[in-house]
Amino acid sequence: MATPTLRALRDHFADAEIVGIFRPYVADVLAGTRLIDRFVIHNPKQSRWDAWQMLQTLRRERFDLAVVLPNSLRTGIWAWASGAKRTLGYARDGRGLLLTDPVPAPSQAIPHPVLDEMLQLVGQLGCRSLSRKMELATLPQDEDHLAAFWRRHAAASSADYICLNTGGAFGAAKDWPVEYFSELSRRLAVEFDGSVLIACGPQERSIAQQIVSEAAHPRVLSLANEPLSIGLTKAAVRNARLLVTTDSGPRHFAAAFGVPCLTLFGPTHIAWSETFHPLAVHLQRKVDCGPCQQRVCPLQHHRCMRELTVDQVFGEIVRRWRVLRQHKEFGLCTSAAGR
Repeated sequence: MATPTLRALRDHFADAEIVGIFRPYVADVLAGTRLIDRFVIHNPKQSRWDAWQMLQTLRRERFDLAVVLPNSLRTGIWAWASGAKRTLGYARDGRGLLLTDPVPAPSQAIPHPVLDEMLQLVGQLGCRSLSRKMELATLPQDEDHLAAFWRRHAAASSADYICLNTGGAFGAAKDWPVEYFSELSRRLAVEFDGSVLIACGPQERSIAQQIVSEAAHPRVLSLANEPLSIGLTKAAVRNARLLVTTDSGPRHFAAAFGVPCLTLFGPTHIAWSETFHPLAVHLQRKVDCGPCQQRVCPLQHHRCMRELTVDQVFGEIVRRWRVLRQHKEFGLCTSAAGR
């Protein structure tokens, strides 16, 4: 969601070198774009010695400006310790005194898009290119990896596939039941003239393999046996006709690549992670206990996801498939379940 903000900075400071201080996975997500000139990789679990070395690296940079997008106290401390001439960020979590340019933080009592919040922050610098359009890129080696995968599975078509993503780092509360994904995969393979590709991260390999096994259809495949990377997932999403996913990173890939996306929401409020993708549909079951924003269902029934049925999801895909195949607009962002 930060790419519109990075683009606004790139446009406003056209002659400046922009250095990104990111966790490794963020650098992988941004690989191939021209939004960042140089990456400094930061591992939050590093040793004290490594943290000291990182601090020395930052101080040697002699930054003119540090824009702090995350809202944590830790990132505020890093910005202050870097010695940057100016430090801009929201005065949240007690870090206002650490910033030269603290900005009053929007209230979190009412859910609102984080994407807009970041754009409003850099608007304080005079940035005027504040488009919400997200952008990413794939690397040639990742596209080649995906193409090689499809060549090894010649019985399945790579020309018209639907990508399913099951994972998410937030917690188990966001997960749609595995058996639902299995049934949806089988129905899509049987009733649609195309393939189904299950994308996954390293932690979801066994789930992806289980879905393929339970779907028991030659056109339901997964990337579970591949050398997994964020780059491969980006390529899988970029080349798909449609992405069906939980509320996780790949839905943002779809927004950046202009790929139609059907997102299954459970415990999280849609407004926080709104992408403003014109080819997105949001499905969320209205339950009296949600959206609770909890990582694990505190009531242990997981109704918000279990009551979002395969029939509902499949029906939503069917309703939009014809216009999708004709390359017309997939549909405006909407909450289509639980009305």
